Amino acid sequence: MKSLIPPIVSAAIAGFGAMACITLLAYLEHFDTSIVWLMAPFGATMVILFGLPSSPLAQPRNILLGHLITSIVGVVILHNFGVTPLSLGLAVGLGVFLMLMTKTTHPPAGANPLVIMLTGQSWQFLVFPVGVGALAILGFGLLYHRLISRHEYPAATRAHS
Repeated sequence: MKSLIPPIVSAAIAGFGAMACITLLAYLEHFDTSIVWLMAPFGATMVILFGLPSSPLAQPRNILLGHLITSIVGVVILHNFGVTPLSLGLAVGLGVFLMLMTKTTHPPAGANPLVIMLTGQSWQFLVFPVGVGALAILGFGLLYHRLISRHEYPAATRAHS
């Protein structure tokens, strides 16, 4: 069924959702500077969550587990092998492999090992921003889609890519 909403309105609704979600996370980080709420891959998550909410890649399981799995890989590789061209490639490749094998593919999460390894993050990074940040994004996305965009989220067909 073709949407009755003009593309410009749909794009504006998606852009506003992404803006509001990142603004909230940034505000939380500004409010308590001891906690990190943002990481660059979350910006890419906004594209999928708000722009393509029915995509299998945007579903809660994919967003949460995709970010967690690849982040765990990044921390494990960092602390066991350090940062080398090979370890960076290994971490990204292993993260992609594990997302595909667990059917939790979320493309923005593919950047997590690089972010973690290039900035020397600890295990704490898995809690803030990865775990709690992803949960906050999902909570915001759920409310936003139900109350504002009116997209069915999570999607009824829960096929995971």
